[in-house]
Amino acid sequence: MDEQSGPRNPIPAWAWIIAILVIILGLQLYLSRRFSAPEQVPLSTVVTEIQNGNVSKIEVSGDKLDVFLKEPAETVVSSTKESGVALTTTLTNLGVTEEQLASFDFNPTDQSTWNTLISIALSLGPVLLLLWIFSRGFRQMQGGGNNIFGFGRSKARNINDGDRPTVVFDDVAGVEEAKEEVKEVVLFLREPEKFVQVGARIPKGVLMVGPPGTGKTLLARAIAGEAGVPFFHISGSEFVEMFVGVGASRVRDLFNKAKEHAPSIVFVDEIDAVGRQRGAGLGGGHDEREQTLNQILVEMDGFSNETNVIVIAATNRADVLDPALLRPGRFDRKVIVDLPDIKGREAILRIHARGKPISGEVSFADIARLTAGFSGADLENLVNEAAIFAARFNQTTIGEHEFQEAFDRIAIGPERKSRVISEDEKELTAYHEAGHALVSFQLPNTDPVQKITIVPRGRAGGYVLPLREDRMTVTTDYFEDQIAFALGGRAAEEIFFGRVTTGAASDLQQATRIARAMVMQYGMSASLGLRTYGEQQGNIFLGREFGQNRDYSEEAARLIDEEVRVILDRNYGRAKEVITQNRAQLVRLVDKLIEVETLDREQFEELMNAPEPEVAVDQPVEVLLPGD
Repeated sequence: MDEQSGPRNPIPAWAWIIAILVIILGLQLYLSRRFSAPEQVPLSTVVTEIQNGNVSKIEVSGDKLDVFLKEPAETVVSSTKESGVALTTTLTNLGVTEEQLASFDFNPTDQSTWNTLISIALSLGPVLLLLWIFSRGFRQMQGGGNNIFGFGRSKARNINDGDRPTVVFDDVAGVEEAKEEVKEVVLFLREPEKFVQVGARIPKGVLMVGPPGTGKTLLARAIAGEAGVPFFHISGSEFVEMFVGVGASRVRDLFNKAKEHAPSIVFVDEIDAVGRQRGAGLGGGHDEREQTLNQILVEMDGFSNETNVIVIAATNRADVLDPALLRPGRFDRKVIVDLPDIKGREAILRIHARGKPISGEVSFADIARLTAGFSGADLENLVNEAAIFAARFNQTTIGEHEFQEAFDRIAIGPERKSRVISEDEKELTAYHEAGHALVSFQLPNTDPVQKITIVPRGRAGGYVLPLREDRMTVTTDYFEDQIAFALGGRAAEEIFFGRVTTGAASDLQQATRIARAMVMQYGMSASLGLRTYGEQQGNIFLGREFGQNRDYSEEAARLIDEEVRVILDRNYGRAKEVITQNRAQLVRLVDKLIEVETLDREQFEELMNAPEPEVAVDQPVEVLLPGD
């Protein structure tokens, strides 16, 4: 077994420190005779014992006396003589004769010098130990970059050849335009003469902008994997400290390192942590973030700008960045890393499916159509959840069923198998979801139904899953049909049960949001005209609701509310009309849902396209009146 791979259980430093302190304390107690100290008696008692012939030996250690008595046997008492005077002289002065002195062994071993050295050593031991502890901690702080003298040093990590990520441009999909932009930067660093010949200059900065999870950091890792130059990686939050000026010092240190290794790349992740607009906060012009931003601006385009250092930054909040940071000469190029389209999603799924046992029945094109609006991170999570479901079901391959379960879990929530549903609630849920599905099937501008189920999942008692398509522009008819589709469940409840429930709460919110956007943002209201209502303020420190400037009057607000209600009422009437005209289809769909609980697209469309059963003339038709 290799030494580095073998188990290592080193004794921690605190254990060594405690052991040394215990040893020093034990030696001090032993030398001071605290453990088994003999009885202390006055010198007159010792003289009496000598005169009585009861002393067998006396040992002298400095001014201390250890007197060994004959009776009781092996008894030792301790005493103290006069300092600077010999023991024989002291005993003679106290009346001890020479014959009595000769009756016992006398060992005048003066160890005062040795004892003094030991005492000094034991006294200095704790002090030396504390000095060693402080020096060790100081070295560790220096090694970790957190020492008190290194606040101004940059924490950027230089990714060299050994630590460079294995991700390359072939591992990034769905953002082809963004890849081409950053490929050009890497090519400029590798072959600068190709651009110099035509008079092109190296771009100072590249800003990658896009929603979370679209692959901005992954693209930066691909740049690090492809680039043959030093790559410095740091997060925007690592510039910020509690001391003013530290962030600016770290920026200077970072760019000094990058210039020493030029040509090089500096990647700043989440640059909005330090790149917010100046003058918008309460800290004034001397705020730590603003000082850091000022230093970044100077380093990127100051007087000494003849450097081959490219700064690449990533953010999902470009609207809060300072305008001086976005002007040409600093971040010359803005790369949009947007949500992938259907082809991009299919390519991303294939990349994340590498090395996984995918079943031959799985169609990544169908999954890509189903996952409209998913980011690259969402698709990676989808493949991982499908693999987890395959392991849970003891499958050796990942099939279409596992992908469908993973999508339902991500989009709606986990299946609530423990929830007990009564028959009445199950029937009500079936009519509600069937109302959605029927309206979606009958209206021309809705997305096809991919799945309909009455199995509770997440916070929903059931759901209808439409097969969304990527749309760059949306028409008024599409919005109108979407509102009718959202209100179809509520309409079915009212028509068949004569009452409404709270099950349509989220449907009403969705319909209201669409209707309000039609009126206030898209100018799709004939009564209110083409203008927009509500302007976003520039104050980035306020929330979305507080940041909206109400640029219209009370009369306009009243008209907006009335127009929104008119749109909702009109499409609710359309939904009720569709359900009333296709009542038999809905009842047939409800019966099938109660029987099997879940229908996919093929089963649903087959059921909707089935011919109507013939009804005999004399056979009464059951009509469910409101309240039945």
